[in-house]
Amino acid sequence: MATNGQKEEGLGQEFTKQVIDSFGPKTDPRLREIMASFTQHIHDFIRETQLTTDEWMTAVKMINWSGQMSNEKRNEGQLMCDIIGIESLVDDITHRKLAKEGHTGTNSAILGPFWRADTPWRENGTTITFDTPKDAQVSFLYGQITDSHTGKPIPNASVELWQASTNGLYEQQDDKQVEHNLRGKFRTDAEGRYSCYCIRPTPYPVPNDGPSGQILEMLDRHPYRPAHIHFMVIAEGYQTLVTQIFDSGSDYVDNDSVFAVKDGLTVDFVPRKGDPQADWQLEYNISIGPA
Repeated sequence: MATNGQKEEGLGQEFTKQVIDSFGPKTDPRLREIMASFTQHIHDFIRETQLTTDEWMTAVKMINWSGQMSNEKRNEGQLMCDIIGIESLVDDITHRKLAKEGHTGTNSAILGPFWRADTPWRENGTTITFDTPKDAQVSFLYGQITDSHTGKPIPNASVELWQASTNGLYEQQDDKQVEHNLRGKFRTDAEGRYSCYCIRPTPYPVPNDGPSGQILEMLDRHPYRPAHIHFMVIAEGYQTLVTQIFDSGSDYVDNDSVFAVKDGLTVDFVPRKGDPQADWQLEYNISIGPA
C-alpha cells in the first residue's frame, strides 16, 4: 500500500474494494465477512511481495497437484495446510472459543491427512495391529471417556484410533499392510471404558511425493512428526473431539513439522507385566464437553 502521501501505482485499494463490493446482497453474512477479509489480505500480500505471473502460476499448479493427489485415503490439501500451521491455528481458535463457552475437556489437535471414513468397528480388548512388524512394540491402550462437567462416564461413545506403522506409513500408503491395519473404532462400555492392542508409535516423515514434501524441502525444513496416535471421540449430546497423543520419549516432540503438539497431549508408556501380547501399556483418559 502507498505510504507518506505517495500515490499508489497500479491496481490499488480501489480495485480491491471493487472486488469486495461485487458480493451480492444474498451472500451469507459470515461468508461475506470471511471472503472480504481474505480478499483484502491476499490483495495486500500480492502488492507487498510484488508477486509475478510465473510465481502465481507455480502456486496454482501446486494447489492443483494437491487436489489431484487427494482421495478418500489421503488429503494432500489438508497436509499443505498442516505444514504451514493453518490447521493447528484453526484448531486452537476453535478450542479456545469452545472453552470460553464453557466446553472444557481434553485438548484437541489436528485431524491430519490420513483419516478414513470407513474405519471398521472392533471389540474392546481386541487388536488393531495385524502382520505386526518385528521392530514394533505392541502396547495395550485403555482408558475412560467422561463428561468434562460432571466427571461421569459416557457409555456408548465412539472412540476411533489410527496410527502409522514402524516404517512411517499408514496402511493406505503401504500395499504390504493389511487393509485397515492400525485402525479401529471402539464403543465404550457402561463405565465409559475402551481398550485395544496397538503398537507404540514411532516418528515418521511427511510424505515427499507431493507438494507438501516439496514445500518443506524448498523451505529447508525437516519433515518429521513425533510418535503419535490419532483419536476421534464422538458421543451423542457432546462435542466431537479430534486429538492426538504424543509419546513423551519421542524425537521431534518439541519440533513437530505440522506444529500439532500441545500441553496435556504428551503421554508416558510404561512396561506391562503378565501379558504375553504386549510389553507396554498406556492409560489415556479423555473428557469431552456437552454440545
